[in-house]
Amino acid sequence: MDVLNDDAVLIQKGRKPGEPWVITVNCPDKTGLACDICRTILDFGLYISKGDVSTDGKWCYVLLWVLPRDISRKVQWTNLKERLVAVCPPCSLSFYYYQLTTPRKSSPLYLLKFCCLDRRGLLHDVTEALGELELTIERVKVTTTPDGRVLDLFFITDNVDLLHTKERQEVTCEQLRFVLGESCTGCELQLADSHYESQVISSISPTVAEELFRSGHLEEECHMQVLSPDMTILKKVSISVDNSLSPCHTLLQIHCVDHKGLLYDIVRTLKDCDIQIAYGRFSEVTKGFRDIDLFIQHGDGKKIVDFEKESELCSRLKVEMLHPLRVIIANRGPDTELLVANPVELSGRGRPRVFYDVTLALKTLGICIFSAEIGRYSASGREWEVYRFLLDENCKYQLSTVAARDQIVGRVRRTLLGWA
Repeated sequence: MDVLNDDAVLIQKGRKPGEPWVITVNCPDKTGLACDICRTILDFGLYISKGDVSTDGKWCYVLLWVLPRDISRKVQWTNLKERLVAVCPPCSLSFYYYQLTTPRKSSPLYLLKFCCLDRRGLLHDVTEALGELELTIERVKVTTTPDGRVLDLFFITDNVDLLHTKERQEVTCEQLRFVLGESCTGCELQLADSHYESQVISSISPTVAEELFRSGHLEEECHMQVLSPDMTILKKVSISVDNSLSPCHTLLQIHCVDHKGLLYDIVRTLKDCDIQIAYGRFSEVTKGFRDIDLFIQHGDGKKIVDFEKESELCSRLKVEMLHPLRVIIANRGPDTELLVANPVELSGRGRPRVFYDVTLALKTLGICIFSAEIGRYSASGREWEVYRFLLDENCKYQLSTVAARDQIVGRVRRTLLGWA
């Protein structure tokens, strides 16, 4: 019988304040396990300072040093361990022959609906509260009425699968009412109807879609404002491939500017390309750059020797590291719209904490959100998760000017990539 083993994941506190916590994962291997681990760590707001991964194709050993990005927020380490254990294949006497025959059952979709007076930063405060409750935002529909009230629809899933219980629902609504304050006139939580399962985003004009999803020459762009508002560095990616050092594996060496979720972006791309990591080392960041060494092979156990496949993999990795998220501002009729897009994993999961980071950036800028929407969009031969925000014109920025739009896009991008 297959059983989950709590000892598969160990989390050790740093010896001194400010030192990294050490996460050890020791379990049967599966394609994409590193991606699932990095995604979970990113979802908890943690930063991987360095790491090592090794596997013999049957058993995997992962060692990661992590730090909270926001030291003011308490990390639920016990919950993190439970989530990491859940992504590990079960341990059994037959683990050498383990295969994922069926996908993990997804959590039911719930509809959280509330109404209250609008205020600056409200959407971010709600998002933060839901994150602390370990509720994942799948879709959002936010509207503001002429009298200054907001009607928010959050479609959420529960990471601990307890939202069907009365106690969990009461705790969730109580926490939301506390955040919303006395102006809250209602907070309801229920199972979402089946027709809400669709995540198709409302139509995007061809001009905006071209700018948001364009892939041509993206890998050739080599600079953007990073690290701080007053500092610009070259954001280059160097990837080399070597087949001479191992009879069974291809060595992939990456040198690039670090950003939040970098390791997730790399292992997500490899997972989607059916590439397995036999050994990997993620070095510590030096002067804003990170070096990564990966011994990889195809899912069928063969080296990557075909030149076209090698070039295709390197090109895709460069694009994912240079442009892991797309951020633009466009006109939507008379309104100003901020759009953020990120590629969706082949498994159907989007990038964690995007909505949190965007609403944080807008709150920091003092910009209110008139309406918001999350959905899926197909472009450039893949699926994207798209976040759309209509911005309130009543702010200190002249949203029609190029300078103001560049400043907003820059702050949102830096927040998303951990450079703010």
